[in-house]
Amino acid sequence: MTKLFTKEHEWLLPEGDVFVVGITKYAVEQLGDIIFVETPLVGTSGEKDEDCAVVESVKAASDVYWPISGEIVDYNPAILDDPSLVNADPEGEGWFYKMKATDLSQLDELMSEEEYQAMLKE
Repeated sequence: MTKLFTKEHEWLLPEGDVFVVGITKYAVEQLGDIIFVETPLVGTSGEKDEDCAVVESVKAASDVYWPISGEIVDYNPAILDDPSLVNADPEGEGWFYKMKATDLSQLDELMSEEEYQAMLKE
């Protein structure tokens, strides 16, 4: 399975039975220079579309949402120490957290990269 996207500009990448989650390059471009990131703690559970993390930039603060329901199994301490990593590599080293899904059927509601790019052009 390849990277999937939400309408709220999060991405989700499967790694075995765990999913890596972050915000898209488009989201970072809209936010500008990121100065603060708050990730959820390991063990935190949440439902699809609920607030999960926070990102603050010189322009605005924004919530990051659960792309699918699940539980946090890891987070990226590097972006807490250096939030600019999210600007430098939002869809790579700037990932936010890893999660286990509790409802895999919700993956069907996410977009492929092609569908996400088409949404951005609308």
